[in-house]
Amino acid sequence: MAFTREGGDKIEVRVRGRDDLRADPAALLAEPLTLPNGQVTRLEALVTASVEPGKGFIRHYNLRRTITVEANLDDPKDNADAVNTAQANAQVQAAWREVASQYPGIDLEFSGELEDIQESLDAMVQLFALGVGLIFLILAAQFVSYWQPFMILVTVPLAFTGVTLGLALTQNPLSLYTMYGVIALTGIAVNAAIVLIDAANERRARGMGTMHAIVWAARRRVVPILITSTTTIGGLFSLATGLGGKSLLWGPVAASIVWGLAFSTLLTLYVVPLLYLVFMRRLDRKRPAHHEAPAAA
Repeated sequence: MAFTREGGDKIEVRVRGRDDLRADPAALLAEPLTLPNGQVTRLEALVTASVEPGKGFIRHYNLRRTITVEANLDDPKDNADAVNTAQANAQVQAAWREVASQYPGIDLEFSGELEDIQESLDAMVQLFALGVGLIFLILAAQFVSYWQPFMILVTVPLAFTGVTLGLALTQNPLSLYTMYGVIALTGIAVNAAIVLIDAANERRARGMGTMHAIVWAARRRVVPILITSTTTIGGLFSLATGLGGKSLLWGPVAASIVWGLAFSTLLTLYVVPLLYLVFMRRLDRKRPAHHEAPAAA
């Protein structure tokens, strides 16, 4: 069996003999063949025939014959000593290195689940880097600063901490779908820090000192931040916990967003004001010593 493509579609090609020849191998060997000089001979005169079991079809990969070996892994619930995909492939690779010299011209390549996982992880790294880069450029243009976007992006690892703790508490594995949720969480977790820093910048522009500005922003923006995060968490909570029915695809995505957003919101209210105070206090030394009253609206 072979494959070809036509119009972008993959078409399976099989070469089969006539039905009357397939039933009797002797009839196939008796088929007349015309030689280049015009003489006629029989196929049996040109080949040595033997009856042996053969493969149903022959696979090729990069124009080379291949043999596909598949295996299923034991369920960890049924076997405590069961290995995962990465461990199983590592054991096969170690065994192959010991005997590879005895089979020159034969290569071992892994596909299937491990290949799909590696491709997905590589794509995730690129998507995450692209997302963080776009967020940084947008924030740098908005705040006209290089330091403040870095302070806001600190909430991203804070969100990762929440995802890790949430998975540990619920005894759920870190799956590919959970990582998709982490990438989506990157753009959600920064909202609280943006609100805090924007409010503090507004106070500082009116002459308030850095300490008073960030304290004022934290007091005035804590309720909107908590409400915004709570509504997002509430909308995804049933999907994350499976209250209305579990989803193997979207459940882990929602769970990572819920846990990550909950922890990052609480940590942001403490970490971002401290970072803002440390990085922005140096600017106060260059400004005139004039402060508004902290209670000014």
